[in-house]
Amino acid sequence: MSTLAWFALGSLVVWVWLLLGQGFFWRTDQRLPAAPRGGPDRWPRVVIVVPARDEAGVLPLSLPSLLAQDYPGVAEVILVDDGSTDGTGTLAVGLAGRYGGLPLTVVSPGEPEAGWTGKLWALRHGMALARAREPEFLLLTDADIAHEPDSLRLLVAAATANGLDLVSQMARLRVASFWERLVVPAFVYFFAQLYPFRWINRRRPLATAAAGGCVLLRTETAVAAGVPEVIRQAVIDDVSLARAVRRAGGRIWLGLAERVDSVRPYQGLGELWRMVARSAYAQLRHSPLLLAGTVAGLAVVYLVPPVALVAGGDAVAAWAGGVAWAVMAGTYGPMLRYYRQPLWLAPLLPFTAFLYLLMTVDSAVRHHRGRGAAWKGRTYARPEATSGR
Repeated sequence: MSTLAWFALGSLVVWVWLLLGQGFFWRTDQRLPAAPRGGPDRWPRVVIVVPARDEAGVLPLSLPSLLAQDYPGVAEVILVDDGSTDGTGTLAVGLAGRYGGLPLTVVSPGEPEAGWTGKLWALRHGMALARAREPEFLLLTDADIAHEPDSLRLLVAAATANGLDLVSQMARLRVASFWERLVVPAFVYFFAQLYPFRWINRRRPLATAAAGGCVLLRTETAVAAGVPEVIRQAVIDDVSLARAVRRAGGRIWLGLAERVDSVRPYQGLGELWRMVARSAYAQLRHSPLLLAGTVAGLAVVYLVPPVALVAGGDAVAAWAGGVAWAVMAGTYGPMLRYYRQPLWLAPLLPFTAFLYLLMTVDSAVRHHRGRGAAWKGRTYARPEATSGR
């Protein structure tokens, strides 16, 4: 057999294993766990903490949805204005005055101290203020996340009924532009492949992760875990948060959202590219060896099948490549349906994977040029290069 045929067969073996042995990551049925219809006998106090930096463009679509929560217990919102220059804090106050609903407090912690990322510095300030209210739960949600009116109630009901310390939902990201349709569902697909939700949600978990846009966290567990201080340098803060909670003995659940949506637009490929590249190399622990292995793995798993099928001249390579490509597209179908996208996008997954490969390499290049993990005007060094408190 040719070298290409061997690579195609290897890719096929990997895809059969991914199909059956990686926690059925491709299925999209991990939704909020069941809870009694009427909810708990006593609804616990909740404080919603929203870190926000230059979010005036999306806040009118997201903040009113939080203020309008129909939560049966006591709840309030703390928005932490993280050094915004676009009037985010003033806009938030105006929105609260216009829409009413839950009480809103807007605060600003000033510039982050050395060794803190901006979002976690904002969360530190907001969580400290929240704990003074003695809530049983904290809802940590990003400023671009819109919640249906029953979102908080359903989150709390699921947590209390199932004894969960952290309940996290992967918000449904916006898919309106061409590049959003091509890149966004694959982003969630790749995340689930790396952190299979079923493995996370087992009583004896095999993986640990969370989705930072929507995290309901039990306050006493956050204190026991030392959050956010123990993860103050984390660029991928949601996964780091989940690991800290699990080390403290907390139970975690992660799934896809039905009532929580991101309203942030990504009009062009450049914006999506920056979103992925800012943290891709950090996910690889800034390791050139892991980078090389990831690039090689993406090439063999995602790029070899279509190349083997269309190259011609080798029946084994074409057969193995075609079957591997079909399995790949089949596993991508459920995520496309979840995002209400046409299934003809499924065969394009190798092209999207190639884009992610380039984004990952670019993330490493940016890091080594001192521009890695850049977000909203801030650039973060790798954790061991920063000075902690």
